[in-house]
Amino acid sequence: MKHVILTILEESLRVKRSCIENNVDTIITGADMMSICIGAGHKILIFGNGGSAADAQHLAAEFVNRFNIERPPLAAIALTTDTSLLTSIGNDYHFEDIFSKQIDALGKKDDIAWGISTSGNSRNVIKGIQTAKSKGLRTIGMTGRGGELATCAELVFSADSDDTARIQEAHITLGHILCEIIERKLYPKEFEAGI
Repeated sequence: MKHVILTILEESLRVKRSCIENNVDTIITGADMMSICIGAGHKILIFGNGGSAADAQHLAAEFVNRFNIERPPLAAIALTTDTSLLTSIGNDYHFEDIFSKQIDALGKKDDIAWGISTSGNSRNVIKGIQTAKSKGLRTIGMTGRGGELATCAELVFSADSDDTARIQEAHITLGHILCEIIERKLYPKEFEAGI
């Protein structure tokens, strides 16, 4: 079991390191995109399935509440939290519509739609990104090796793995890095003061 534990750790570290190192320029671009969006009074809509739904909620909480510093709340909504809405759309229409209908209702031009799918092929995430693009939202995708999400999102973060757990670990690390860079960009004085 010790060998299994250390093997899992090593693979997790490898995937995280490669994901971050291979996406450094994309991380900077994404942080700029989100900082401009929020600074201009727009919002970020984050969504995914399963563990990626939990990541969407986690990241939305980091934006709205706080990450490292005391600062005003930042506009972000996880589209994975309203069970009445999710189940009614899934029941009355199709599960693949659960995010696209919310984006159609809540998304405005120049908001950001941030879809997370470890396979890159989740129909509801892809349909959400497509709806966002048709409404003039900017789009970000987080995926594993690619999938359809990598071809339809404007900005794509990929993790070099086929293992869902390792991809999710890389995604949350990358999400935390984005949160810190955005705070540094929007509130540099507070960040430098360590408030």
